[in-house]
Amino acid sequence: MSRIVQNQIQELSKRLTDSISKVIKGKDDVIRKVTVCLLCGGHILLEDIPGTGKTTLVKALARSVNASFTRVQFTPDLLPSDLTGANIYNQKTTEFDFKPGPVFTQILLADEINRATPRTQSSLLECMEEGQVTVDGETHRLQQPFFVVATQNPVEIQGTFPLPEAQLDRFFMRLSMGYPQPESERAMLTEFMQGSPLESISPITDTSEILHAQQLVRQITVCESVQDYLLRIVTATRSHDRIRLGVSPRGSIAFLRASQAWAALEGREYVLPDDVKAVCCDVLSHRLLCKGAHLSQNEAARSILQEILNGTPVPIEAPV
Repeated sequence: MSRIVQNQIQELSKRLTDSISKVIKGKDDVIRKVTVCLLCGGHILLEDIPGTGKTTLVKALARSVNASFTRVQFTPDLLPSDLTGANIYNQKTTEFDFKPGPVFTQILLADEINRATPRTQSSLLECMEEGQVTVDGETHRLQQPFFVVATQNPVEIQGTFPLPEAQLDRFFMRLSMGYPQPESERAMLTEFMQGSPLESISPITDTSEILHAQQLVRQITVCESVQDYLLRIVTATRSHDRIRLGVSPRGSIAFLRASQAWAALEGREYVLPDDVKAVCCDVLSHRLLCKGAHLSQNEAARSILQEILNGTPVPIEAPV
């Protein structure tokens, strides 16, 4: 990969960060990781309390990349066909016509996904993994890029249906916005005093550039020593005495892809161990099932992953 191409990816990331930062203040690290997911073609589970800007972040992203956007409020009475679409009988033609559901978009916000029943949640599995919908035996391709951001409130669990491990594994990263710092919140108040700055966001790229960047990221070199380092971390999760369910092969691939994207955003054509460390917890924590966690599953998983990172020897060979 040439230096010009590397700079293109860096410059794209900076434009996205600058655009989204007009409405999301002091969260450049979260925006950067959202960019990593977008460049890897992955999906995000955004877990945080209400009011921290989850929906605003996704809307700002959709406006910035000039992508079609749909928000679906997940509720217990939401049916799978309400998402994927259904075949509707046409009395004029005496035939069934397919009416696409809201998943036929480029950026889908699945708001409070854990409030829908497992049956409805599982209707997203094919969409997220294969980029398609099958209804009555007929397959319909989704427009690319297809990017799902699902939100859930980790505090309020009454009336919710926890996501099963099989569905959690479909998410590329689990991220949290968190409260802003006082100076960032003050800047936010100033911006919102006379209206929403979201309306002022205009496209700074398009989906064709995103798709091109996704191809470029896969060209980032990962040498054998760094691959071995990554695999030692993954393998350690499968034998750790405090982990009941370790990282799957799907998780290993996501770990590799995220490391490539992080290296690209750093302006390098090869992955370093530091890139692996930078994305480790966000990519792997939700794929672990911990035993008897006194903390939340997420906090326990992150603690164990940090312990594994501290105990895994870092390769010292030249990366290229």
